[in-house]
Amino acid sequence: MIDPLRIPVIVGVGECLDRDNLHEPRTLLAMAAKLAGDEARGLLEQIDSIDVVAIMSCQYENIGQLLASDLGVTPERTGESLAGGEKPVRLLGEVAERIAAGVSRVALVCGAEATRTRARAAQDSKPLEWGPVDPAARQLTALDFVTPHAARYGLVQPTQVYPLYENATRHAWGQSLEQAQQESGLIWSQNADAAAHNPTAWLGKPHTVEQVVEDSDSNRLIAYPYRKLMVANPLVNQAGAILITSLARARAAGIAEEQLIYIWSGARADEPKDFLSRDSFAHSTAQDAVLRSTVAQSDLEPSEIDLVELYSCFPTVPKMARRALGLPEQKPLSLAGGLTFFGGPANNYMTHALAAAVRALRERKGQTALIYGQGEFVTKHAAVVLATKPPKQPPQMLDVQADANAAAGPQPPLLESYQGIATIESFTIIYDRNGAPSQAPVVTRTPNGDRVVALVACNDDASIKALLGSDPIGCRGHISSGEKGLLQFRVDKSDSRMTHQ
Repeated sequence: MIDPLRIPVIVGVGECLDRDNLHEPRTLLAMAAKLAGDEARGLLEQIDSIDVVAIMSCQYENIGQLLASDLGVTPERTGESLAGGEKPVRLLGEVAERIAAGVSRVALVCGAEATRTRARAAQDSKPLEWGPVDPAARQLTALDFVTPHAARYGLVQPTQVYPLYENATRHAWGQSLEQAQQESGLIWSQNADAAAHNPTAWLGKPHTVEQVVEDSDSNRLIAYPYRKLMVANPLVNQAGAILITSLARARAAGIAEEQLIYIWSGARADEPKDFLSRDSFAHSTAQDAVLRSTVAQSDLEPSEIDLVELYSCFPTVPKMARRALGLPEQKPLSLAGGLTFFGGPANNYMTHALAAAVRALRERKGQTALIYGQGEFVTKHAAVVLATKPPKQPPQMLDVQADANAAAGPQPPLLESYQGIATIESFTIIYDRNGAPSQAPVVTRTPNGDRVVALVACNDDASIKALLGSDPIGCRGHISSGEKGLLQFRVDKSDSRMTHQ
């Protein structure tokens, strides 16, 4: 039996949102932490560790210490994570490891964003008196997460990159566009239902499958095949906090047994940072390794896990994760509501997902919950299991990078200069606000298997029509030198597949 001083439990969760643009992230952090402390009978005052999820809307000077001061506590360690949507899950697993090792007693994992307030202030040319700000800090942009080569071809924002996975997986799974969109619509409609029952969701309103996938003025195409209701909503002001201690300390504080949620083991792994250097856009071996390891460590089958939260910035992510776990199509995949309807507070969504899982488990809607987060461009992955009973073994956040690497196929050479025949590996079409194509990047393979990125000219009606056909992946075309030194791709009209589009 594990020593109760070494069994990590979640004793408090707190969330808040600011629709009126009144508070900076630092203030929201303290508000959420105090709400978590209200559930934990004086344990907040005993914290020895603070982990803040990387804040994107303000680069504070040592936010961990600032938060400690705001809370009136003196922890032994404080820190702010690197960027990544998986970070709340990974931080929770690492806190559980420290408590299991006896090196931490009471710990806080928290995060906050006030992106909506910052955007409104910029729009109104209004200065924000937030801080103190790190004088050496630089505001991160999407260009910090992609290579210059990807950026030259318009593959910069998540909305422009995730469709590469969406279109490649649809082809690999043999789905028609209608089937793939219906699957996306079902997942997102279920997410909307979860958000509608979540008081801290930004858009707490149900949406049907048809509303998610339909073409309308309020649901325009962003990047094929994703519409506005299929993408994350980052313009939110939200904060969340998780308070963790040992079973023995929780009992000593008099916290009711039914309030305690146990942290089991988890896993983490990454894909190559440059998405153009990966083996395929039809899978993620890092995601597969993380999910399978986490479930295996729980000593359960995926079908035996009651509740799940599969990161949902864009539909392709939970679609891939669902298949890796073998979960049925009708199973709801979010507890918080997903990054469209709950809100996408930069790196901190999974803190809210963890809070939603804690509430669901306390209400005994299930006995176990698998929580999976992902960061950047299908790049960083972490998962953990929460439960209403103690784990059989001391929990760990297992590094399964070696498993992910072993399962990956060969990485194709990436050519920045090429002219000749190539076939489509994946693609997207980026649309302007008027619904017209503004850019159409394609990722292709040469006859030698090299990878080449090119653009389809938006006035090339035949090639655009081919991309919008039933399944253009694998179709042949020709790459030539285009404007501004960028490569241009034109679909080969003689390709027999094109004649059946």
